[in-house]
Amino acid sequence: MGIQDAIAGLSALLGHRLTRSKSDLDLHGRSESHFHDAPPDAVAYPETTREVAEIIRICVAEGCPVVGWGVGTSLEGQAQAFHGGVSVDFSRMNRVIEVNQEDMDVRLQPGVTREALNEELRATGLFFPIDPGANATLGGMASTRASGTTAVRYGTMRENVLGLEVVTAEGRIIRTGTRARKSSSGYDLTSLFVGAEGTLGLITELTLRLHGQPEAVASAVCAFPSVQDAVTTVIETIQMGLPVARIELMDRASIEAVNAFSGTNLPVMPHLLLEFHGSESGVKETSETFGDIAQEHGGTGFDRATRPEERTALWTMRHNAFYAILALRPGARAVVTDICVPVSRLAEAIEGTRADLEEAGVQGPILGHVGDGNFHAVLLLDEHDEDEMARARHVADQMVARALALGGTATGEHGIGVGKQRFMEAEHGDAWQLMGVLKQALDPGDILNPGKLVPPRN
Repeated sequence: MGIQDAIAGLSALLGHRLTRSKSDLDLHGRSESHFHDAPPDAVAYPETTREVAEIIRICVAEGCPVVGWGVGTSLEGQAQAFHGGVSVDFSRMNRVIEVNQEDMDVRLQPGVTREALNEELRATGLFFPIDPGANATLGGMASTRASGTTAVRYGTMRENVLGLEVVTAEGRIIRTGTRARKSSSGYDLTSLFVGAEGTLGLITELTLRLHGQPEAVASAVCAFPSVQDAVTTVIETIQMGLPVARIELMDRASIEAVNAFSGTNLPVMPHLLLEFHGSESGVKETSETFGDIAQEHGGTGFDRATRPEERTALWTMRHNAFYAILALRPGARAVVTDICVPVSRLAEAIEGTRADLEEAGVQGPILGHVGDGNFHAVLLLDEHDEDEMARARHVADQMVARALALGGTATGEHGIGVGKQRFMEAEHGDAWQLMGVLKQALDPGDILNPGKLVPPRN
């Protein structure tokens, strides 16, 4: 019994849709962050929920690890096969099953990407707003409880997943939730699987909440003398209840990076990037009110854009910021980390991180979703330089310690995987052990994404 026996059984089940080619294994072992490559022993490409269930039954019988795979954009090692086994790639399960315009919801398979879904919805007047930047799959986004630039208005995946179809570690197919907008019926199993990072089951279908496409959209950019001024502007904007769809911060270093990468000419100062959704008059009034607030806190160069091509250029620049930052140091790897704190403590957390970076001599531009108190630091390093790696990890650890001291969390959206696992006990206390109990109960053989998220088994 073992991995090789499981692979033999899966080959009989899937034929050419089980592959052991080096290119496939290498692809499914990579991370966009600093983790070392960890390829699986084989990659399975199921096309139906029944096949996923049979894959799990075969692997359970042979004690073979199973790791779900969307497009591999997770940043804390969630999709890498550190214990070997089989990577289950959902790219062939990519069908939008049913769009319910009247009820504003959609049923789809987990391999549908967010951009493909919104392309499908273009003629309906509806859209799915969660935008983590990468063109991730909806199954992966649910598994990591993704959020992104629009969460300040539309929430995270937690608020936008109505129901799931899941294959458990027994190979049992279950459904959680319904298309109803609320329920008092039993445990909230949907929320249990959203954010579980594939450790409790594999998601094979999702029912998602949709939103109406806004009548008018405007984007804006504004420079500030300091991060504190920018964050104070954000706090007042939220307290006034302005319906802002996106509020993004980029510090001086990240502005320098995007100027060099994208050919922009923004002043090298902290910036807020914003987007407003609503009626024509509402968007105009909201953006003007924001401009007044920003001016009170030293905001300059407030520039509002309503043409689609201008807005696309702005958000493309923001979404490409990670690659712009990597280009500052060709050949470098990155510790890509995030924390989230109460918005009122955000400036303190960012300035503290900036001081830590300078003291450690680590290059690390900062940017983030400041409307939620969430920010990222991209710590550039030579992965072969052990001293530099240690200094970068120390800064990342200090970020988490500060976040917890300020009433925040170790991660606002990247998740846990293996990268943030060591902080779980400090954040959750005995509740982390309870997560381990749930994992033991639902996956006694520890085959589903082993070694991630929950306490290691003795």
